[in-house]
Amino acid sequence: MSDDDLLIRPLAEDDWDTVVALEHDAYAADGLSEGREALESRGRSSPGTCLVLESGGKVRGYLLSLPYPPLRCPDLARPEGTAHRSRNLHVHDLVIAEDLRGRDVALRFMRHFQDRAREQGFEQISMVAVRGTDIILRLLGYRAHREVVVPASYGRRAVYMSMPVG
Repeated sequence: MSDDDLLIRPLAEDDWDTVVALEHDAYAADGLSEGREALESRGRSSPGTCLVLESGGKVRGYLLSLPYPPLRCPDLARPEGTAHRSRNLHVHDLVIAEDLRGRDVALRFMRHFQDRAREQGFEQISMVAVRGTDIILRLLGYRAHREVVVPASYGRRAVYMSMPVG
């Protein structure tokens, strides 16, 4: 797959059915799926920082992010109620369709996202690594913050991580 086959664009209202289906496929078996209301609440709190990945004219991945206070994260068990003002941009969720995984697609998506975060003036990016993904994120420059208590809704192996945008 070449870069020409991929389009990264802002998430649109008519993308939600596909986003919800991708999220369910990625997380339901582990009990981490949060459902449509919670997902949409994250997107509504910061529409300018949520993206989708298209391949062949179809949404094949998404990234939901929102400004969030450093060393804190949304609770998967509850929809987002408040939009936060912060120089920290929290990646709430990143999902790539299963058949596109292992092809550097996620890495390209994250690099695009980091460039946008820099352009928008964010100073730091944070996320909660689940299911052992903290190992990969360390290789990308993220630092684990084991002192941060992550809500139980993220599962037992969840780790809060961050990195400077610059």
